[in-house]
Amino acid sequence: MTEQDTVIDYMAELGRNARAASRKLAAASTGVKNRALLAMAEALDGARAELATENQKDLDAGQANGLEPALLDRLALKPATIDGMIEGLRQVAALPDPCGAITDMTYRPSGIQVGKMRVPLGVVGIIYESRPNVTIDAASLCLKSGNAAILRGGSEAIHSNRAIARCLARGLTEAGLPTTTVQVVETTDRAAVGELITMPEYVDVIVPRGGKSLIERISRDARVPVIKHLDGICHVYIDGKADLDKAFDIALNSKTHRYGVCNAMETLLVSREVAAEILPRLAEAYREKGVELRGCERTRELIEAQNATDEDWATEYLAPVLSIRVVDDMDQAIEHIARYSSAHTESIVTEDYTRARRFLTEVDSSSVMVNASTRFADGFEYGLGAEIGISTDKLHARGPVGLEGLTSQKWVVLGDGHIRS
Repeated sequence: MTEQDTVIDYMAELGRNARAASRKLAAASTGVKNRALLAMAEALDGARAELATENQKDLDAGQANGLEPALLDRLALKPATIDGMIEGLRQVAALPDPCGAITDMTYRPSGIQVGKMRVPLGVVGIIYESRPNVTIDAASLCLKSGNAAILRGGSEAIHSNRAIARCLARGLTEAGLPTTTVQVVETTDRAAVGELITMPEYVDVIVPRGGKSLIERISRDARVPVIKHLDGICHVYIDGKADLDKAFDIALNSKTHRYGVCNAMETLLVSREVAAEILPRLAEAYREKGVELRGCERTRELIEAQNATDEDWATEYLAPVLSIRVVDDMDQAIEHIARYSSAHTESIVTEDYTRARRFLTEVDSSSVMVNASTRFADGFEYGLGAEIGISTDKLHARGPVGLEGLTSQKWVVLGDGHIRS
């Protein structure tokens, strides 16, 4: 048997186990699921030494392989990181369970009642890189929403993920659920990803969390539906009727709160009506924070900036770099967003109610904001408790994907011996 055959057989076994576990999990009560989550938290707390030892193996290997300091930092399971993982499990346990909720019940003329029940998707495959704490995020959200999970973390975190998986298994056992409810892929063979995304008989949806190249590959090759976003090319538009103090704070926070995140602003659009007043003030603040500015011709007449190219408007920098364009009006701003946006998050700063409503209506992104920083495009900030990722697709989930986004709906009909005449 070849190594490829071994991976195929191994992934098929994970798939069969997950499908069987998903049926048992779908019948589990909210109390049982919460008991498993809280038991997982206790298991993590009791395994701090083991987690630190296994994580150090990954850190040592990462250093030996020349992993960048930023990636090593994301890989590290510091005491505070473990605290956050434990707290995350407890927070998910405290969230309302979406499964089984029946809504929109109505009586039909025939006398039957018709409504919708929220149900799990089934088996969720999650592919991610670097950060081992994503293992906890993914496992907890899938479990609470009634889904079995197959988790494939990056090879650089294999020892950490295996140690976390043991804690998850302890929690599942304590709650009386199959340990195969959450399975971490043990092999680092890249062929495992190819198998996971082409097993529709076992896997109902794939969620990739990682770099653009990973997500592009999965979107291209998957035979299973994918919940994903490729880029976070987010815009803030400062309207001619903006409160410029609000505009200053929002434009600064949207870019500089954190650079390497998908909801950071990458392009600032400014109405020509207020550009001369707001841009010099913003440029000084950006320079103080070390942000490199790239601007259109009208921008460069007002502030010092490099020339922005067409490629800049279409780039997600994930770095202290910002593109700025002065536009004639909101029509031109919306046109720019429609052409270059990745449909992630856009915000308008304006005191004009009519313009705000128009922006909300005409801008077609997964999150559209009025007088707020793009950094709020986040599951926790939206009240979802946590998120599995952000979707820029239109089906079936859009924006931050929390517990409800990991479920679907089925029609339910209640009758009392009714027959159709």
